[in-house]
Amino acid sequence: MPRDIEVEDLSAHVDALNATFRNRPACAVLAQALGDEWLGPVALASSFGADSIVLIHMVAQLDRTLPVLFLDTGQMFAETLRYQRRVAADLGLTDLRVVRPDPAELLVRDTDGILHQADQDACCTLRKVEPLEKALAGFGSWITGRKRFQGGRRVALKHFEMQGGRVKVNPLAHWSPAELRTYVIENDLPLHPLQARGYTSIGCAPCTVPTRFGEDARAGRWPGGEGGMRHPFRRRPGGAVGCSGMSVLVTDAGFAPDDWTGGFVPVEALGDPAWRGVAVELGAELLPDALADLARAFDRIALIRIPFAHFADGRGFTLARELRLLGYAGRLRAVGHVIADQYAMARRSGFDEVEISDDLAARQPQAQWLARADWQAFDHRARLGARPVVGGIGFDLVSQHG
Repeated sequence: MPRDIEVEDLSAHVDALNATFRNRPACAVLAQALGDEWLGPVALASSFGADSIVLIHMVAQLDRTLPVLFLDTGQMFAETLRYQRRVAADLGLTDLRVVRPDPAELLVRDTDGILHQADQDACCTLRKVEPLEKALAGFGSWITGRKRFQGGRRVALKHFEMQGGRVKVNPLAHWSPAELRTYVIENDLPLHPLQARGYTSIGCAPCTVPTRFGEDARAGRWPGGEGGMRHPFRRRPGGAVGCSGMSVLVTDAGFAPDDWTGGFVPVEALGDPAWRGVAVELGAELLPDALADLARAFDRIALIRIPFAHFADGRGFTLARELRLLGYAGRLRAVGHVIADQYAMARRSGFDEVEISDDLAARQPQAQWLARADWQAFDHRARLGARPVVGGIGFDLVSQHG
């Protein structure tokens, strides 16, 4: 340990810090970490992954000379490496340290670079844990971007915690996804490019996949299942196959159980010739060509679902209007984080219905939704002309913004 402090005394100091800063903002926690003699020397460890830009930007505002440790495991996405270089340059970081695994150990323990296929824990130890431990040898504390909402053992995360004689500082421990998005927008910060493609937590390329709507933010890390692939379906109430777990359907007539039993086709089925190219999931950044391709299959699609990752994002409404203008006349459903106050907007945008959770239905009962059901006269089918729908295909149009 680089400072001459007894571990017991440091632990008591950490307890006192947590009591003092329990309800303090992230910037105050960060400033304390950088100026507390008991905690120094301090470094920031960053993966330059999803949402990493928030903490890196905060650090840059306080001290651009702070050592920033970027762990390059040798299996990172090319997008992450480019993003790391861009962020470091844009924010003027002057002490960026790229930490890599020991080449000699790689030759002995992961000669072919496929250790992750046999033993993910051993691979993480070799490529992440051991290199980071060496890089932290001269530091008394390190700053992380971990947050409670990421789940698992992080749900009770505190701002300061002891680990092996060092202190881990978690300034964003209590932050929500909405607070992260607000900070990024207000400071005009660049997001990791893979976030637009549905990656909500970004690590090594072989062990990271996009998450599906309704999944935990870190569900795409170290995916389970045969061959490292996640199971593409999740069973919903009523026997339908879907990906959200939502169960209450809202229409102008009020609440009702979800009546759709035809199942939904995820992106994993794209290669199945039985679907002939019509059953796909599209990300948030939809190009005109992608919508045009989809329009060619409108006659075969009975239902399109557009998930809303959070209620403050209105791009789902825009997408619904575009689908109606292109001529889609089937059922159009908004799914997830849509609240009663947005129901009239949903109907005006072309949605027929909204699918919500049991919990939201309990907090916003039917009367609240019916009070806003003033768009019964909106009849997009009459305007567009009724078009036949055959085949009973459900289509998940995933709008992943969070």
